[in-house]
Amino acid sequence: MLSGSMWDKILLFALPLAASSILQQLFNSADVAIVGRFAGKQALAAVGSNGPIINLLVNIFVGLSIGSNVVISRYIGQGNEIRIRRAVHTSILLAVLSGLFVAVLGILITKPMLSAMSTPSDIIDLSAKYLKIYFLGMPFLMLYNFSAAILRSRGDTRRPLICLTISGVLNVLLNLLFVIVLHMDVDGVAIATVISQMASAGMLIFLLIRENGALKLNLKHLGIDVRILKEIAKIGVPSGLQGMVFSASNVCIQSSMNSLGSTVVAASSAAINFEIYVYYMINGFSNATVTFTGQNYGAGNQKRCTAVVWNCLGLGAIFTGFMALLFIIFSGPAAQIYTNDPAVMELALERMRLVLCFQIINLSIEVFSGAMRGLGYSLIPALISMLGICGVRLIWVATAFPVSPTFLTLIAVYPISWGITASAIFASYFIVRKRAYAKIKL
Repeated sequence: MLSGSMWDKILLFALPLAASSILQQLFNSADVAIVGRFAGKQALAAVGSNGPIINLLVNIFVGLSIGSNVVISRYIGQGNEIRIRRAVHTSILLAVLSGLFVAVLGILITKPMLSAMSTPSDIIDLSAKYLKIYFLGMPFLMLYNFSAAILRSRGDTRRPLICLTISGVLNVLLNLLFVIVLHMDVDGVAIATVISQMASAGMLIFLLIRENGALKLNLKHLGIDVRILKEIAKIGVPSGLQGMVFSASNVCIQSSMNSLGSTVVAASSAAINFEIYVYYMINGFSNATVTFTGQNYGAGNQKRCTAVVWNCLGLGAIFTGFMALLFIIFSGPAAQIYTNDPAVMELALERMRLVLCFQIINLSIEVFSGAMRGLGYSLIPALISMLGICGVRLIWVATAFPVSPTFLTLIAVYPISWGITASAIFASYFIVRKRAYAKIKL
């Protein structure tokens, strides 16, 4: 990451990472598709509508894993092996504690949260059953995220992809067993998800234990280094809060969606899968921006830090645009994967064609935010995103939607909020870059 050509290394980093996330979403989509086909429309809505609640609770700690990635990347750039080792062991213990906390909290607030979101009465019990089982897997989900972040800090996105592929295949097989053979519904896909999360986390922990060099994990040395924890928190907490507030705004949108009935909820649940696929491609290049910038900033190479951003933005636009266009062209057959209900399908296509057209704007937000995080400025993009994306969405739900309470009015807020936020993020990046580069000269 610190020398030579850049575009090929960015692709070798970003594409396996994007593939990992897309594979994970494919396996999650298998949950939705299997229950939609074999357990009915209510089960489809119950599984598919829970994403905002899950993200609301886990994003703060996923943000901390981004903090671990940046901190370890910077230490690698500096060649500081002692701090790399301490950061690895701090991160793994932090993952376990975070997972246990989210598991307990999630189980306790599941039913009240679903009630507060005006979840339709015909799916609320199924949603609660799914969520309570899902949250039992939180310690394993956190272990996977933090372990993958540790490996990514030195450019290894291949082995997390392999582990995720194995666990994902296991997830699909268990879905088929539990739902089709044993005639379970949402509880079957939830149990399958937890088992697959255990498998993926276990494989990555095994790899870190067998690792050579500073990234090697020794379970006897697990502990919290307070100084490193503060560095991780400085980067990770704003990023996590951004994700958390972002999810809170999506919870509000989901609540409004729920008020339109289970058919609309099912349609949105089906369509959003394709948006998530495209977002994970965006996220691959965003994470590449964070890691490459972090290492080169640690090495004091400001010219290469700047090149990272434009390479990631250009390459990301090519791959993101192609994927979004593909889904738009084949939106009809794609939606049929999840449902054969004509009313559900029509609304799903409406959402896909509107939201996917504007994902390039979302790419620019994520890449410039990633660059600022890699430079050590995580709070600024977090605040801008909270105000620009979350603020606009909350205002829209409170003002425009009551005037015109339709599905189209509700989903129009996505491109509107992205456009406003992208303008502010773009301007902020140049201010932050000037400040960060001045520190290199000092």
